[in-house]
Amino acid sequence: MYRRPELLIPASSLEVLKVAVIYGADAVYIGGEAFGLRAKAKNFSMEDMKEGIEFAHSHDVKVYVTANILAHNRDLEGVRKYFTELKDIKPDALIISDPAVFTIAKEILPDMEIHISTQANNTNYGTYNFWHKLGAKRVVTARELSLEEIKEIRNNIPDDLEIETFIHGAMCISYSGRCLLSSFMAGRDANQGACTHPCRWKYAVVEESRPGEYMPVYENERGTYIFNSKDLCMIEYIPELMESGIDSFKIEGRMKTALYVATVTRTYRMAIDDYKKSPEYYRERIPFYKSEIAKCTYRQYTTGFFFGKPDENTQIYDSNTYIKEYTYLGIVGEERNGRYRIEQRNKFSVGEVVEVMKPGGENITAAVKSIEAEDGTVQESAPHPKQVIYIDLGIKLDKYDILRRKE
Repeated sequence: MYRRPELLIPASSLEVLKVAVIYGADAVYIGGEAFGLRAKAKNFSMEDMKEGIEFAHSHDVKVYVTANILAHNRDLEGVRKYFTELKDIKPDALIISDPAVFTIAKEILPDMEIHISTQANNTNYGTYNFWHKLGAKRVVTARELSLEEIKEIRNNIPDDLEIETFIHGAMCISYSGRCLLSSFMAGRDANQGACTHPCRWKYAVVEESRPGEYMPVYENERGTYIFNSKDLCMIEYIPELMESGIDSFKIEGRMKTALYVATVTRTYRMAIDDYKKSPEYYRERIPFYKSEIAKCTYRQYTTGFFFGKPDENTQIYDSNTYIKEYTYLGIVGEERNGRYRIEQRNKFSVGEVVEVMKPGGENITAAVKSIEAEDGTVQESAPHPKQVIYIDLGIKLDKYDILRRKE
């Protein structure tokens, strides 16, 4: 069943929200300073949230706010106060997993769309219909579903109930993210937004009668990371996703950089739009999409559960590090005397060749001709993170162009 899919992008900050909007998002999801599952992300103050929503709406882009913790008694009054504050800010929807939080939202924000988070373990059409009867507009599929299962859900739910599905990003080793490892090992509750990602750690076995003697868990001669999943990537399978009845293609990554968000957003935007224009043209361009998506950090790629249960090839055994082919340098701001403002994110120097990434899909290489500090002082390099500088690349730049360097 063909439905026009929404491209839903994460944002960790106001800057990243604006990048997501400019690079092709249909909707952006963000977290406030409480009650979301990314407590370590920068997240949004109420002021930034208001500005971000106004910016998105001016570009006809929606904004959804996460409030998807599994709440304890101590959280409920805070949730009530938080939702009251959101009344004036007017996001387009709330993303919720806890029935108590859902109930409070319906009471305080009766006209607000509510989307049911993947944390709620939505694995069957009966669950979808349950939430629909309570007033949910959208339900996010559990990560463990195949495309065939999603099609079956679509065929057994009302047409106005929307399906949202993760199609790209980091994969949790636990059932729809309901993990107890972090709480057990580090005292930080993943279901309260404080996950320490112990699935990425390297483990050894200790025999009870030999304390202190660590024996590595071997898959082969390299050792193993026993919980470390590859990242999800469905850029080659846009037709299958479009035909499954999914309404919203969701990207994971509310702790990612602006470069990551711009790269993934732009690539999926091109792929979706190309497929809608011409399936043949989309298929011809798959190598290009794959090369572009590889320009952001990733942990090798898998198709997750979409085509059946994952096997041993969906895990990375020898490393927990990201592959990084490009380094993020900054986002282009206003022009001043033929030079362009950026807030530097990684060191670069005069004479280096950098790549300018444009929202429409174009990549341009250029050499750095000059770097100036805010006060006009000439610099040979930009070594200080977050220093505001003005650069000349010898070409015209536009606001929100992103600078990156191939490593």
